[in-house]
Amino acid sequence: MKKPFTYLIAGILALFFSGTSYAQCGVGELEVEIIIHTDDWGYECYWQLTLTGDNCGTNTLIEGGNSIQIGCSGGGDQEATTAQGYDDNVTVAADPLCLVIGNSYTLHYIDDYGDGGADFEFLIAGFPVHEYIGAGQGGTFNFIVEEAPPFDVEALKVETYSYVNAGSIPISGHFLNRGTEVITEVEFIYTIDGGAPVSATIGGLSIEPFNEFELIHPTTWDETVNGEYEITIQISSINGNADENPADDVAERMSTMGPPIPNILDEYIGFIPLTELIAGSGESISHPRDLDFHPVLTRNELWVVLKSTEDIGGQTVKISNAGEANQTELWQQDGNAWHFMSLPTGLAFSENENFATSPGVFDANHDGGMPFTGPTLWSSDPLIYAQESGGNGSHLDMLHESPYSMGIAHEADNKFWVTCGDHNEIMSYDFQEDHGPGNSDHSDGIVYKYHIPGYNEDATHEVPDHLVFDKNTGWLYVCNSQQNRVIRVNTNTGTPGADETPHEPIAVYQHMDNFEWEIFIDAGLDEPTGIDMVEDRLIVSNYATGDINLYDVSTNTPILLTTIPTGNNGIMGVKIGPDGLIWYVNSITNEVRRVTMAPVSIDEINTNVALSISPNPALTSVTIGISGMWNPSQLEMLVMDMTGRVIARDRMLNGRSTRLDVTALANGVYSVTIISDQNVIAQEQLVIQH
Repeated sequence: MKKPFTYLIAGILALFFSGTSYAQCGVGELEVEIIIHTDDWGYECYWQLTLTGDNCGTNTLIEGGNSIQIGCSGGGDQEATTAQGYDDNVTVAADPLCLVIGNSYTLHYIDDYGDGGADFEFLIAGFPVHEYIGAGQGGTFNFIVEEAPPFDVEALKVETYSYVNAGSIPISGHFLNRGTEVITEVEFIYTIDGGAPVSATIGGLSIEPFNEFELIHPTTWDETVNGEYEITIQISSINGNADENPADDVAERMSTMGPPIPNILDEYIGFIPLTELIAGSGESISHPRDLDFHPVLTRNELWVVLKSTEDIGGQTVKISNAGEANQTELWQQDGNAWHFMSLPTGLAFSENENFATSPGVFDANHDGGMPFTGPTLWSSDPLIYAQESGGNGSHLDMLHESPYSMGIAHEADNKFWVTCGDHNEIMSYDFQEDHGPGNSDHSDGIVYKYHIPGYNEDATHEVPDHLVFDKNTGWLYVCNSQQNRVIRVNTNTGTPGADETPHEPIAVYQHMDNFEWEIFIDAGLDEPTGIDMVEDRLIVSNYATGDINLYDVSTNTPILLTTIPTGNNGIMGVKIGPDGLIWYVNSITNEVRRVTMAPVSIDEINTNVALSISPNPALTSVTIGISGMWNPSQLEMLVMDMTGRVIARDRMLNGRSTRLDVTALANGVYSVTIISDQNVIAQEQLVIQH
């Protein structure tokens, strides 16, 4: 979506007032000027203005764009050429018209390629009163000619998130000054479930006409009871004057108050980790690479991104009521996934319910040209995502500076972090305001490059380097599978440096200099790929072994608390779910699993099974065998130290025995546990004396 009110108003007014063409309007008329913004393919659009009720081509008042090759009937024909029409990425001011006050007029918009791309602003008496965003093969926009009032604020959106935790919740809103006066003071009101209005006067403002602005109410909403609530916001007075257009005063949102993700990861220590199958090939899970939960945690909605192929593009599986008896799955693919979700490596949700994906491909256009590739922003709204939205699919935004993006993490709103395999750098991407489904304006994008000496990614572009942003501290934790390490970057540090030349016009593309970073973990990892955290606990998955390491990161020195084996290599993304448990995807077994835990007690031991350990005490190696009545399929052996940390895991050879090298283990007492089909069937102590 173009952002004329916020970003272009100064230029528009300057264009209007400095132009040489003016209409001399009579009594009962107002001057109307149409401003057109083209995208990368300016020649693809045509438009004209008529009285409302007249068809395109009937009593045309004014027209513009590619009238020769497109005209009224050329939508979607894909026959236009650059020989006609507008240039790319330009702003064009049509000749002003004198139109009758109170009459309704219609803009007819036609797009040759069927992907939208031209945006229109309507200046009435010098103010940009209306806007129209071209989409698909085109459409019509009706407006009435009338002057803007001096005092009018439109409530655009409740910015308070749709999922909040009990306590003191800030109420914030997004507004637009639709009046002709500069706003210096407003009365901001909110209500909860239609209750008593909470009012506050906010002064010291300077909001120019037709500019957007955000406000945070000085009085928080204090609530302790979980449930569904309706939040409404409005500006009731402006500079001491009543709002002159009550029809657009109020915005509302339903917000769910619920619990945060619990920090119960320490409960994995001292327990036997068990994995529960959530979804597999029968639920369309094929080469999953990452997963994340929808931010409204009470929905328990898990999204999984699938690799697929470069030309077809990735897919998603939405698992509703994940892990519950009423679980359902929905496989989806955007119509233009071949470009916007090509070989996806990661998926990350924002609290605003958008999500972003990172592409593991060099050239998203697949035409051998420049690497026009980078992260993509999507809506999780089922009425938008993977639905028809024109030639550019349903994506909300895309920035094209990171080929081989091998992972993505969310920071705030529409800002994300990406590991860039082409540059071997960490990159910050802020989409800012999205351009709307299927459109193509990326001009407000902000990108910073963080160069890490020695940083390198998987040369095959198979193993992602996922990352997680700690929203409490500003530290960014990044897996580096090639170097078997986790690095972290202090995003609160750094100064913008040299400009880079972007592949497309964006607001900022710069290096970041003088930032703090360090190698945080460099031992005990084997192709680390997945990473997540809750409070001061960090988990890291190892692709080569399938193990998940749990760390205490409450200090600057990480402490390994336990290693949780999943039993299979190929693990990629990991996530701490709304239940506080670990969820993960395995790209080799094509599964989504949840790690549960089972305490070991004497009641669980199968007395018909005999476990032998020889020699015991052991010096350099030990043979562990089992005999008795049991089904030998899926038989596994775990060795844990006295803190409950799993230090070795292996399958029993032929379901009977396995040999374990103990030379690297310290002297002491260990627990050997045998698991069959997720059940503990035998347990004995092992003593090591070197």
